[in-house]
Amino acid sequence: MSEDHAAVRIEAIEAVLVDLPTIRPHKLAMTVMNGQTLVIVRVRCSDGIEGIGETTSIGGLAYGEQSPEGAKLAIDQYMAPLLIGQDATTVQATLARMGRQVQGQSHAKAAIETALLDAQGQRLGLPIHALLGGTDLSSLPVLWTLASGDAARDVEEGLSLIEQRRHKVFKLKIGRRSVAEDVAHVAAIRKGLGDAVPLTVDVNQAWSEAQAMEGMAALQEIGLMLVEQPISGRNRRGMARLAARFDVPLMADEGFNDAQDACDIAQTGAADILALKIAKAGGLHATAKAAVVGEAAGLGLYGGTMLEGSIGSIASAHVFAAGPAQAWGTELFGPLLLKDDIVQERPAYRDFALQLPTGPGLGLKLDTDKLAFYRRKA
Repeated sequence: MSEDHAAVRIEAIEAVLVDLPTIRPHKLAMTVMNGQTLVIVRVRCSDGIEGIGETTSIGGLAYGEQSPEGAKLAIDQYMAPLLIGQDATTVQATLARMGRQVQGQSHAKAAIETALLDAQGQRLGLPIHALLGGTDLSSLPVLWTLASGDAARDVEEGLSLIEQRRHKVFKLKIGRRSVAEDVAHVAAIRKGLGDAVPLTVDVNQAWSEAQAMEGMAALQEIGLMLVEQPISGRNRRGMARLAARFDVPLMADEGFNDAQDACDIAQTGAADILALKIAKAGGLHATAKAAVVGEAAGLGLYGGTMLEGSIGSIASAHVFAAGPAQAWGTELFGPLLLKDDIVQERPAYRDFALQLPTGPGLGLKLDTDKLAFYRRKA
């Protein structure tokens, strides 16, 4: 590395909470989202380059143990003081030094790594995926979640998106009602969209194992691509029993975070597919590592989302494109769920896919006026 690059230091790190409205209520088993809170991270370096990153969660603390507010606190109070003055170009070594003093906090770490990689990509004139090994892909297929809670409305929405050539694969959020009502809801959408339209369901851990036995037997008859996390992610033995009993593939989400989890899931047979998420893994490199372990173990890979905005979704797209093939597709639709965003040009979706930006770093630029407008004032 040249002396000029070695001399580039991290000068400032800012974490901003941003509250954005959604286009409609997003109904999951554990909560209903009417907006999304993002943590936007800005890392300013001594060479004048600023990198941006993002993290978020689903429904505050409804989905998992980390929240946007907690991520901001961890960055402000613990991570930034350790990183300021450190080398901005040796990204993994710098983060490893910080990581030895900051346990957990995978969401905050993912946002900071994204910002440092964005800055490094700008510095070298390369997109982030090139820093991760490169890709020959220009886009990634993206499904859409039908989660209004009303079957007729979901069918209308799905048919419209197919006609627009925006999405042709759909996920259904279930688990808020009884198993019988959930199955009837899925059956109604299957009938309305037709047998040729691929459908998945996500239960978000809402069922007991006994309920999952009942529900998955009925869902398998309807004909689905996969069933995502029907029971508690901590119950890997139960997941293994379901995976062994049913032919419909089982995907781990809440029960899977990183490479170590991938190894254990493969050994126990607790899932057929892994939902990769940069916030849960702790960053882009950690996600790539988990993907390689999963691929080596014969597990299917799926590009998941924490319903990030444009910055987090495009960061995910870079690592998904550079890593092993996401044979089960991706769900990087987060920006489309938001009425507005805080980047100058929002990601492009066409021909059923998210288009990968071609510019250096993330390939995105902040809209500072929008950031000022939506940032949390209190």
